[in-house]
Amino acid sequence: MWCWKDGEFVQAEDLRISPLDHGFLYGLGFFETFRTYNDEPFLFEEHMERMKTALNEYKIKMPYSNDELMEVIRTLNAKSGNQDGYFRLNVSAGNEGLGLQARTYDHPTVIIFRKELLAGILEKEAIWLETRRNTPEQAIRYKSHHYANNILARQEVASLKDVEGFFLTEEGFIAEGITSNIFWVKDGELYTPSIETGILNGITRQYVMKLADQLNLQVNEGVFLKKSLQHAEECFVTTSIQEIVPIHSIGELRFAGGEGSVYQSLHALYKEMRE
Repeated sequence: MWCWKDGEFVQAEDLRISPLDHGFLYGLGFFETFRTYNDEPFLFEEHMERMKTALNEYKIKMPYSNDELMEVIRTLNAKSGNQDGYFRLNVSAGNEGLGLQARTYDHPTVIIFRKELLAGILEKEAIWLETRRNTPEQAIRYKSHHYANNILARQEVASLKDVEGFFLTEEGFIAEGITSNIFWVKDGELYTPSIETGILNGITRQYVMKLADQLNLQVNEGVFLKKSLQHAEECFVTTSIQEIVPIHSIGELRFAGGEGSVYQSLHALYKEMRE
């Protein structure tokens, strides 16, 4: 697998970072995942805006421009058979030795991973997780290296290809999936948990809400208990890689899955906008 680290193209097995990198020692780092369509990273500016907001809060300097990173992405595709790919941009704080510090991190470790895209997922079932969604480290959640909560949840699910786990908050409110944001449809209106629940404000989540507005769909963000799904006609999750994935069931609840009219309308518009 071809990757890029701090200005050089390397194979994954040749990647090296210092054990004194604060991404390793203290989990101080952030990442964004996205994919390309026709060699262009989709919603790249939005992903980079979220990344830079996180980096600025933790005083980590980004040494590369968006244009430089986009050229790296295209080159990684070219080196991988001129195929679109799945990408992870990873920025950790860099080698600063033992001990916490308040200074600016001027020399972060920047890696772009690329791997092959898998075939699209048609439908999934969902389960309620026993692991509760933890609270973010700051006012809002970033896509950070602090992923132990997600890993615990992942261990409850045999295969993320077929099953998505749904987090609840400690108070019992619907939060998000292990790697996704949650939406459902009731009486023709769209519902999704508010970021006040501590969820990641996913880039695809935000984009789907904009598409819903174009379709004149009412979007309700709020704090919802599990029973809010009891009479939902549709349910789906969103991710930057898998786009919009319909959920056909969660426990004894059954939904329209891929046959849902709201899902179909949103997915068709999503495909139209990215092509």
